[in-house]
Amino acid sequence: MPSINRRDFLLSSGSCAAHLALAASVMPAIARARWTQPLGTLVSREPFGNLERIADGVWALISTPLTGDRTTISNGGLIVGRNAVLAVEGFNQPQGAQWLAAKARALTGRWPTHVAITHYHADHANGVAGYLAGDERPELHATRRTHDLVVERNQPADPSRVAAIDKAAFISADQPSTLDLGGRVVRVVPRRGHTESDVSIELDDPSIVFCGDLFWNAMFPNYVDAIPIQLGQSVRALRRTRDTVYVPGHGALGKQSEYDRYVSMIDEVERAARAANAKGLTPAEAAAGFSLPASLGEWTLFSKAFYERAFTAWYRELGAKQG
Repeated sequence: MPSINRRDFLLSSGSCAAHLALAASVMPAIARARWTQPLGTLVSREPFGNLERIADGVWALISTPLTGDRTTISNGGLIVGRNAVLAVEGFNQPQGAQWLAAKARALTGRWPTHVAITHYHADHANGVAGYLAGDERPELHATRRTHDLVVERNQPADPSRVAAIDKAAFISADQPSTLDLGGRVVRVVPRRGHTESDVSIELDDPSIVFCGDLFWNAMFPNYVDAIPIQLGQSVRALRRTRDTVYVPGHGALGKQSEYDRYVSMIDEVERAARAANAKGLTPAEAAAGFSLPASLGEWTLFSKAFYERAFTAWYRELGAKQG
């Protein structure tokens, strides 16, 4: 495992790209193989991820950055109707967005007409300019807060990224909105919890949810910007039927059992944080004594500092001293 001290980690980049940076050297081989095993029909396998068909006209890009290729990092995908093609996420680099757009053209005959970004973190938004190739100008959908945070926080600054996000058609941060792709209506639902700028991308028939980073499958999530009480509320609101396919922000595609295990995991973090706060422990002290129960199964944890991030976020909510 590469060495990283607690202070340096907590002061490092807040994006989920930083959260995954240690993974290649610490994730067990079995867990890594599970991540790369398709749940849908494999359409394309690339060094940075797999494109899987999960329903008629719906594909999920499951990124696999543990090889060291950071082209995409986050998951995303494509949703196709008669008249339009929606690409989900802007990814870490423009090359990732260009690749997905080219796949849309190969699979559907057209470049994406719409793009939706689930939140501002760099691995979901920094490559959005890649969709603006040649004369192609898809309609970008994001909340105003996502736009503002991309411009203010995502570093290093990139004029092409700012120019792309400045063209966004702002979606409501208070009420669900819809995109009619022609015979297929996609709901864009504002949520908060992982950050203050989250949205989910949802289909009802078939039941598919692009969760952004509100769901991490078998990986302990990044709490750096988390609003934990709202995270729990949003995660529960996203839960559907046992036939639903969940596209997490990171990790393999999930069904009900994987999603419910994630809910139980974040509940366990809440329980432990409240108990530690009541005892007067600092986040560092609470994290040092915390482990997930064996009943929740295996979770990839890249550093104990991720526990401390989670307890720090909970202490912000509880108004407790940070130590």
